[in-house]
Amino acid sequence: MQNPYQKYMQQSLSTMTQGQILVALYDKCVLELNKAVYYIEQKDIPKAHNSIIRVIDIVDTLDSNLKVKYEITETFVKLYQFFRENLVEANIKKDTEILKMLIPFFTELKDNFEEISRKGY
Repeated sequence: MQNPYQKYMQQSLSTMTQGQILVALYDKCVLELNKAVYYIEQKDIPKAHNSIIRVIDIVDTLDSNLKVKYEITETFVKLYQFFRENLVEANIKKDTEILKMLIPFFTELKDNFEEISRKGY
């Protein structure tokens, strides 16, 4: 049996457009990266690790759902690999500077897909 929050999230996802889902995923990455920075600064290493792993999981999901037929796919493959490599390094070193460097990338992706989604593409 699902708890009410899980049921709500499942219903929300089923009514979202692909653009809205991408915006939500990139937004979650920004949130988790900010949490990881905070947790590292507070010396709460397990929580920092979990936040970084959540971002890696999202990046892996985004990467695995890329459509090969689009010209821009290769660019996203390289971008997601860049994210993965930096996230792993930041997690190993618990390096807030790497995480802070990544946040604007995810924010820009979120903003761009938000605009695209509003235009109905």
